[in-house]
Amino acid sequence: LLRPPFFRYLGQMQVLGLFAGLIAAYLLGSFPTGVIVGKLFFGTDPRKGGSGASGATNIFRQFGKTAGIVVSLIDVGKGALAAYLCSRLGSSAAAYASLDDQTFRLLLRIAGAFLAVLGHVYPVFAGFKGGKGVATGAGAIILIAPGAALFSALGFGIVLGTTGIVSASSMTAALILPIAVALGAAGRPVSAWLLGFAVLLALFVIFTHRTNVKRIARGEEKAFDKLKFLRRPKK
Repeated sequence: LLRPPFFRYLGQMQVLGLFAGLIAAYLLGSFPTGVIVGKLFFGTDPRKGGSGASGATNIFRQFGKTAGIVVSLIDVGKGALAAYLCSRLGSSAAAYASLDDQTFRLLLRIAGAFLAVLGHVYPVFAGFKGGKGVATGAGAIILIAPGAALFSALGFGIVLGTTGIVSASSMTAALILPIAVALGAAGRPVSAWLLGFAVLLALFVIFTHRTNVKRIARGEEKAFDKLKFLRRPKK
């Protein structure tokens, strides 16, 4: 049977909403926070110094604590917002998926999260050269699986407090994430979709830190001594 024109139009709008959510997630992730802060307030593109990335760590290294915190918070926020918007804009297309509504919304948030991280690492607004994706991914995980995010944050804090190495802390947090999800710490029933995403995100974070891994292996990775809050000061 042919569907009336109104319902065909409505179906098209629902599918368009899904694509709009996916595109919005990538564009939000592509917002070059570090580049804007560096150029606007310091007259410098942060990618021309330090590690060559535009993430919060390199901002902190070049422009100081305040700039680093601001960039971190915005990047966390854009990850959470991307996952949320993707879920909201695309939820009307649930009727076209052979999944229950809750699972479909989770998949939309996962898709939005990954696209936001991808946008942060390869931003269309900054020549596809961005950061490492950690803060943006963290923001999305806080929204999707807050319990697992807490365990990852604890791992990040412990490694940072003992070594002062942000890259090692970030990779530790990424590796803890799928373990926490598998153990049911996500604040929701264990989902194969969420676990798969956690594994994919962990691997992607390690991939974006591949040069850091080489420097750590050579003992050349720079540490922030002031961040070693868990180590006793030398007498």
